[in-house]
Amino acid sequence: MASKAIASAPALARDDFEFDLPAELIAQQPATERTAARLLQVGADTLRDGRIADLLQAFAPGDLLVLNDTRVIKARLHGAKTSGGRVEILLERALSERHALVLLRTSHRPNAGTVLHFSASAPGASAPRRFAATVRGRQDDLFELEFADPLDEVLEAAGEIPLPPYIHHAPSATDARRYQTVYARTPGAVAAPTAGLHLSEELLQGLQARGVELAYLTLHVGAGTFQPVRSAQLHEHRMHAERYHVPPTTAAAVNAARRAGRRIIAVGTTSVRALESSVRDGQVQPGSGETRLFILPGYRFACVDRLLTNFHLPGSTLLMLVCAFAGTARIQAAYRHAVAQRYRFFSYGDAMLLDRAEAGPL
Repeated sequence: MASKAIASAPALARDDFEFDLPAELIAQQPATERTAARLLQVGADTLRDGRIADLLQAFAPGDLLVLNDTRVIKARLHGAKTSGGRVEILLERALSERHALVLLRTSHRPNAGTVLHFSASAPGASAPRRFAATVRGRQDDLFELEFADPLDEVLEAAGEIPLPPYIHHAPSATDARRYQTVYARTPGAVAAPTAGLHLSEELLQGLQARGVELAYLTLHVGAGTFQPVRSAQLHEHRMHAERYHVPPTTAAAVNAARRAGRRIIAVGTTSVRALESSVRDGQVQPGSGETRLFILPGYRFACVDRLLTNFHLPGSTLLMLVCAFAGTARIQAAYRHAVAQRYRFFSYGDAMLLDRAEAGPL
């Protein structure tokens, strides 16, 4: 299922998923503590206001919580072309030790052969360290770069944590810590799986003590998560590919929970997409792959019963996924309530706990 694309009715349009959001509700900083964020529990006919700490009571012994352990890397670089024009790069994915696909922002799109320059100042160094990359080609809206030095070294020395474009401050030491889940351990993402930002080590330990089982997978969030849906008709939209890995232990845990009738709760839309992409013949299969899975209303979920997720951008593929999961009318009502009650939106904002609206698995 890794190559599965659009699962929707062709009549769906981008405008069906727009809503008005006051700019002051876009969170610019995380909550003082991870579990201090608010939580809106969305049931079939109920909306319940609370706090992330309420998850200790919301989950039951035997529930399986699936988390994405990807780690955000320093994927944004600022530099210049040889001509002097400024350039900003956001890594999409590494292709090899020195090759990468990137989103590139500059006043004029560079041709193949253009050299880009970056520098980084190290404590105690007499001069900044300098790096270079050459444009080798394009793939749709992505550029292929060849770096003169190993990509890991370049990013560690000259890169910064790529905060989303709607957060209007430069990355700080607080962001380096808080724009990362406490269980992040597999480097490769250019954006955090933000639902997991609310979970503290103490909360996870409390859930395990209550009898909730934890399982981990990896989906490296790509730069495409920040790209708008440009097609008015959604059947024309094509998702960027993202890499995922489902370990054998996680596949076995999910399949065992399904057989036993226990609830499977995904932390974040990335966990949903990785799980759904790995289902074949009615079972979650272990292994790695790439997914372009685009989940829209009309999609039938194979293995997820509940979803912990943040509030998403208007017209985004993530909002479309949660509408598919919980029902468009229910999500629209929840978002109207959240705006009225002054919930905080997007990556550093508050969260929702959603029950799946449609009937059982495939």
